[in-house]
Amino acid sequence: MKEFAAVIMAGILAGIGGAVHADDVAAGKAKSATCAGCHGAQGISNNPVWPNLAGQQEGYLVKQLKAFREGTRSDPMMSPMAKPLSDTEIQNLAAYFSSL
Repeated sequence: MKEFAAVIMAGILAGIGGAVHADDVAAGKAKSATCAGCHGAQGISNNPVWPNLAGQQEGYLVKQLKAFREGTRSDPMMSPMAKPLSDTEIQNLAAYFSSL
């Protein structure tokens, strides 16, 4: 019985986790319009000065956006863009771009 309950609970948690991730990607896509000017509509930049975001690791994107926001990494273009982002918005953007 304990094994059955564990399997059911794991299935429920997996379903919840999948739904949350899908929502994060959708919210990140909606928020990404601001990023498109430099990083491209699909996260592929047309300028070698600006990196591609599509397919980057989610954790890497979160780390870099937070570093720009907090000032531990500085760039005249990115720092002001990242400054107003909440943790949730950063997570959503990272989920979206890593999904591409």
